[in-house]
Amino acid sequence: MLEKIVSGGQTGADRAALDFALKFNIDHGGWVPKGRRTEAGPLPLKYKLCETETTDYRDRTRRNILDSDGTLIVYRGQLTGGSLFTRNIAQKADKPLCRIDLMGVEEFEAGVIMKSFIQDNEIRVLNVAGPRLSHDPWIYNDVKTVLEVMLYMFFFDLKKDKAMPAWEMQELLPEQFPCSIDEAVKLICADLPFRFKAFIARTADCDIGDLYFSLMDYIRHRTGLNSGNPALVQDYGMQMQQNADPDPGDAVMAVLKQLKTSLEQDYALRVVK
Repeated sequence: MLEKIVSGGQTGADRAALDFALKFNIDHGGWVPKGRRTEAGPLPLKYKLCETETTDYRDRTRRNILDSDGTLIVYRGQLTGGSLFTRNIAQKADKPLCRIDLMGVEEFEAGVIMKSFIQDNEIRVLNVAGPRLSHDPWIYNDVKTVLEVMLYMFFFDLKKDKAMPAWEMQELLPEQFPCSIDEAVKLICADLPFRFKAFIARTADCDIGDLYFSLMDYIRHRTGLNSGNPALVQDYGMQMQQNADPDPGDAVMAVLKQLKTSLEQDYALRVVK
């Protein structure tokens, strides 16, 4: 199973892969050019990448390919620039390579292809590459979606072994929807029975994806994110200090992570020595 995501830190495909890893508590890393160089300025320090000795993008590309078990390139139409260089180096190094042209496949199909690639090649450390944002304004969202579909496919295979307690979803009036992450957490916490709170609290951080896919529809419904709830999305965006429009799906994860942290104080099993 996938254990780590690496990329070069560039805007677009690289950054989508790193944000995906952060969202789902997957280990991440890789190499970035000296000075944490990207087209949008230095890569923020929240991304745990190491700097190469030079500012040459090609140096970090080679290292990321060699340090990973396989490379994924997501692109649209034709490989060019750094993506083409990535393909050539991966082939020369005889490293497993998966190329996904979004002009030819839907996002769901792309996620299935990626899952098969990871399984067939026993990929534990995946290098993700593709166009930068200035070359493809949609690539960030596309890569993030494809990676989430892939993770959902793994979750779907395993969900029978990780069954969660069931409960009745309550109906809500629009005026009851929370306007902040804190309000959303309190609302959901009040809904859940003891056994469900304990289940969430005891779930390992690395399995946050299982909780996300199990509870995503419920949280979206309960917090009004199905219909947008701009106040809640805006609160999430302000907390994350994002310049781009926040993603409601990321807001769902923010609610879930804060809920889990809150529940761990009272419901996680304590080990007595």
